[in-house]
Amino acid sequence: METLTCKEVNQMDMVEYLASLGYRPEKIRNEDHWYLSPFHQERTASFKVNRRKNIWYDHSIGKGGTLVDFGILYHKCTIPELLQRLSPDRWSFSFHQPHSMREASITAGEEKGSGQDRILILDKRPIAHLAMREYLAKRCIPLEIAKHYCQEVDFLLHGKQHTVVGFRNRAGGYELRSENFKGGSSPKAEAVVGDGGNELVVFEGFFDFLSYHSIPNKQQTTSSDFLILNSLSFLERSRSFMEKYQRVGLMLDHDSAGKEATRKVLQWDNERYSDQSQFYQGKKDLNDWLVAQNVSIKRHHRIRRTL
Repeated sequence: METLTCKEVNQMDMVEYLASLGYRPEKIRNEDHWYLSPFHQERTASFKVNRRKNIWYDHSIGKGGTLVDFGILYHKCTIPELLQRLSPDRWSFSFHQPHSMREASITAGEEKGSGQDRILILDKRPIAHLAMREYLAKRCIPLEIAKHYCQEVDFLLHGKQHTVVGFRNRAGGYELRSENFKGGSSPKAEAVVGDGGNELVVFEGFFDFLSYHSIPNKQQTTSSDFLILNSLSFLERSRSFMEKYQRVGLMLDHDSAGKEATRKVLQWDNERYSDQSQFYQGKKDLNDWLVAQNVSIKRHHRIRRTL
């Protein structure tokens, strides 16, 4: 797993990072973005981010600093744990320097100028592009399942147009994937699929969700709803939503961050929550397991043909 350095994390746009956590500024004055404090309840915004300097200060608690300083305080973790949490393999947030650090003009939260440094969605349509179909086949997702939950999306980034598989979140942003791209458009948020069942199944990413529906001969439970986190950073804020359900099954990754998240949730309520990831034990995630299963089946058929 690729891990970022503290320097790279501190170059992430603090305003966009807060947006990915669900925080929006109460007011914007020049380069200063004012928020209700993420650390406690308040009615008057006391948490300030200077977007030009990309630093924060919480006047109510008298603390401030860089994004790393914020992350270890907000997530209550060590620096190595924070760097792992924000690794590109786990976090589909766009990593780049703040727009204001590149002298873009920002007024009242609107980006002006070329906009080449952010993802701009151009078009959405049913999946048809050959490269997208081949990418889905490589990840063992049947086209009819992908077309039911995803779209083919064109977007513009750094002046170049890309075509990817897009999965819409509940805030209107998209998780975007192709053979050569992994990212997401703003706003960043979770996704929910279902119509009010009694049970909930929780995934980290949408390819695990698609994989769940792609397992051959699996008896799907019609009463289940699905929560796709799109980032483990949304786990804590999703707790109240998850606890609307009588039973919640966790199908998180088998890396250290995913295992730690599963352990934490089971401590909340081990009667409501259960770890349902055992059947892909030994694999990184559900999609990794699905791909391995398909490879094994194809190998078995080749061996049978040679006998």
